[in-house]
Amino acid sequence: MNIVSSLLVVAVTALCTLATRATPFILFGNKRRKVPAAILFLGEVLPPAVMAALVVYSLKHISFEAPGLWVNEIIGVAATALIHIWRRNTLLSIGIGTVVYMVLVQGAFL
Repeated sequence: MNIVSSLLVVAVTALCTLATRATPFILFGNKRRKVPAAILFLGEVLPPAVMAALVVYSLKHISFEAPGLWVNEIIGVAATALIHIWRRNTLLSIGIGTVVYMVLVQGAFL
């Protein structure tokens, strides 16, 4: 892939990302226009549903044949959940959970 193709890929990706981020503000940014109830409902239920789907996807491969095959994942998920319950900060809980998991994978249970 040459430099022009790479730049075109980056430009198209940036434009698509901008369009998906700006669309809700364009449609519902007017203070006079009320946001439909369905959109408000989706805004409430989709984030937890996506997180649940990611947890299931992340843990679907666990095998309980040996502790090294599942302990790291369970401790990482537990750390993420505990930090989130304690601080209610999604970015912090995901970040710390990821660091805990990576430390365990790199050294604790080889």
